[in-house]
Amino acid sequence: MELVQSTRMAPTCMVLVRGRRVNSHMPRLSAREIEVLLTWLRADSKQEVALELRVGVGTVNTHISRIRTKYINVGRPAPTKAALFARAIQDGHTTLDEW
Repeated sequence: MELVQSTRMAPTCMVLVRGRRVNSHMPRLSAREIEVLLTWLRADSKQEVALELRVGVGTVNTHISRIRTKYINVGRPAPTKAALFARAIQDGHTTLDEW
């Protein structure tokens, strides 16, 4: 695995790409939250995500809201879908090659 230094964090903070959880600035997302996040990033709507994951739109909204809160709590707010996409890449939940 390759270590990369994030440009948005203090110079001493390192992120293990695709290995996760070596950085205190990275929120602890559950496997389901990561699944919902990545599905939503690929989708055109939350309704599409709900159908694909067989949950209600309210459940999708709850997951996205909790994910945003977790990012706020570690000092890395992600108020937009684009910002969440950037966080997903920065934290090793996906790569640009996957898109």
